Amino acid sequence: MAFNWFRRQDDDSSDIPTPQPLPETPTEPEIQPEPTVDPADLLAFAKAAYKNIQQKQQPQMADEVVEENQEPETEPITTENPEVLEPTNLSFLERAEAERQARQERLIASAIEVPEPEIAAPLPELVFDDGFVWSAEVLAAQGRRPEDISIEEITWLKKLRQGLDKTRRSILNQLKAIVGQGPLNQAAVAEIESVLLQADVGVEATDVIIKALQTKLRDEVTPPEQAIADLKQILRDMLDAPSQKSFAPEKATLNIWLITGVNGAGKTTTIGKIAHLAQKSGYKCLIGAADTFRAAAVEQVKVWGSRSGVEVIANPGKNTDPAAVVFDAIAAAQSRGTELLLVDTAGRLQNKKNLMDELSKIRKIIDKKAQNAKVESLLVLDATLGQNGLRQAEVFAKAAQLSGVVLTKLDGTAKGGVAIAVVQQLGLPIRFIGAGEGIEDLRPFSSYEFVEALLSS
Repeated sequence: MAFNWFRRQDDDSSDIPTPQPLPETPTEPEIQPEPTVDPADLLAFAKAAYKNIQQKQQPQMADEVVEENQEPETEPITTENPEVLEPTNLSFLERAEAERQARQERLIASAIEVPEPEIAAPLPELVFDDGFVWSAEVLAAQGRRPEDISIEEITWLKKLRQGLDKTRRSILNQLKAIVGQGPLNQAAVAEIESVLLQADVGVEATDVIIKALQTKLRDEVTPPEQAIADLKQILRDMLDAPSQKSFAPEKATLNIWLITGVNGAGKTTTIGKIAHLAQKSGYKCLIGAADTFRAAAVEQVKVWGSRSGVEVIANPGKNTDPAAVVFDAIAAAQSRGTELLLVDTAGRLQNKKNLMDELSKIRKIIDKKAQNAKVESLLVLDATLGQNGLRQAEVFAKAAQLSGVVLTKLDGTAKGGVAIAVVQQLGLPIRFIGAGEGIEDLRPFSSYEFVEALLSS
């Protein structure tokens, strides 16, 4: 059965611990404490999770082997003698050739065709390494049980940690060295500021972090590990501040997500990945190709729709009205019982008024055509642009009623601190993050997992 990432987002919410909460203790704090699992217990947990994933994979492999070994039914072989030319008027050489041909026909008739085995699609690679153990630790700290952990989660967490590896290595050792020297003085504060700014955290977010750290580390010497744990909690609180609820499409109702962003941020690619994610998670999905200004944008959406198995509603004409495309897409979604409609919108910053007018017109169409729909407007932001991309996003946000951010391209040269800057400066929650170019490399955002990938040694 496909793993439901949207349901996982609800189940793993930091507000609701999963491991059987007792009714006598309803005042459990929202913040997630730093895990204090014994290393031996953690290793046993990781091994149990590894074993359970292997057991889940074995039935799939067995089914593939059975399908491979099933030979097609062969028709009964007829052994009737083929026609043989009468040798009356044939020379010796002609009779020999006729007999050779007859033998060859008999061999062909009696031969059994062996079909070439079909090569099944390989299952995701499962390696018990440091990345697996770390991923299991992160999931255990969120109250997950070994039997509930899926290979999709392990694969994603390892990829996320690898994507943030450069940032983690550059700042973690420096921070440990600074906070391990004693109470924060002015020199230590200046050093921490420098480290955070180098990680693209931004000036505003850095000021908030410094003030929070000074409150915790002002009067006493704190071990580096505890200081890093305090910093993790500060970052989680900042990342969770704009979002007071989990983010997932509602079942049995129409959800409309407008996907906006500057050209080149990965907007159309993100639509294809979200469509794939929704399709795998059991949602009826549809895509509306309303970016009718950019050359080949509609064709690109169709390619991603084909990859994700989701139909694309588009207007065959050139430079058509985007609002008309949205109108047709809503009509199609309502007639087919669609639960999630993803709308690709134009991403042109150079004409801000035109963009604002277009989005406003699309909103009016939605309000008129789908009054009961749950509408979200997500901004796709390229993490590799750092503070420059953030400046563009600030201008873009003024032209759209944004409700969240999709942070892409965290697998390249991006510095992970930009996620904190996005939340602090834009005041928007991060809904999805991307850490690769593949269709599986976009997942719902978890502040706990992100911070652990960013600051765990």
